[in-house]
Amino acid sequence: MTTVSRRAPVHRVVTLVRPGLLPMELGIVHRLFGTALDDDGGPLYSVVTCAAEPGELTTDADFTVNIAHGPEALESADTVLVPAAVEDYGPQRRDQVPEPVRRALARVPADARVASICTGTFVLAAIGLLEGRRATTHWKSCDELRRLYPEVDVDPDVLYTDDRNVLTSAGVAAGIDLCLHMIRSDHGSEVANTVARRTVVPPHRDGGQAQYIEQPVPEGGASPTAAARTFALRHLGELLTLEDLAREASVSVRTLSRRFLQETGQTPMRWLAAQRLHHARRLLERTDEPVDRIAAEAGFGTGTAMRQHFREALGVSPRAYRTTFRGSE
Repeated sequence: MTTVSRRAPVHRVVTLVRPGLLPMELGIVHRLFGTALDDDGGPLYSVVTCAAEPGELTTDADFTVNIAHGPEALESADTVLVPAAVEDYGPQRRDQVPEPVRRALARVPADARVASICTGTFVLAAIGLLEGRRATTHWKSCDELRRLYPEVDVDPDVLYTDDRNVLTSAGVAAGIDLCLHMIRSDHGSEVANTVARRTVVPPHRDGGQAQYIEQPVPEGGASPTAAARTFALRHLGELLTLEDLAREASVSVRTLSRRFLQETGQTPMRWLAAQRLHHARRLLERTDEPVDRIAAEAGFGTGTAMRQHFREALGVSPRAYRTTFRGSE
């Protein structure tokens, strides 16, 4: 008697898109899940795109896309992805989700895995899926997410989060990291690594989105600590103490510390460390100076000390940071 092998059911991934969708985010889902294969070369996932109201949808580019499937596609989903849309770019209000989208998401099975890409996180928060959960979104929107949804544990530093079958990712490209993570969780590293190789992306990126956050040096203006901050920025490579900064501001150390907290939300020395890190990042991005020389110029003293600061603040080494922003050395 011949035994006929049967394939396991293919995992159904459904992407819910909205008007003003970002084509790249839609492409990420189809490319990564669509190229995950089993040992026999069969697909491990089926990928379907739907909209609350199917038909021609606008994008943030100069073309439209035609969505054939309506919200009923969500009823049989094993995984649901909610990418960003142009409507997320403007100021947000709490629970700001169009009623058709809200009704569509109500069709999602209770045991389905639900994930968002970039500012799609706001949709998940608005329908209550992120309450008491850890989540992230694009670093520019993290403060707004935290303000509107204080019940969500917002982590601005990571590329993605995975909390009890609800996942979120940071900016557009972090959607790649998120999808690879889900493939890795479902089928192991070998399958995920193969998908990454075929797509020519790293299977896992070091660090989080903290290394991509712009941290401009604040203007001095006429604030009480302006003189101290200006002095510090001009002497970053020197050993500076609280007493040095207080003397420049013509106040006591205690007064300086209080005013720094009021103006920057940081102690003077934490603020100084952040400015040194910012200066070092700019030098790594724009010059070919050795790490040890940059460490001295930025005030870290030694390359070892700067490496420790980079690891703690950004999750990567100075060399890895430079490679990311300048290419191979």
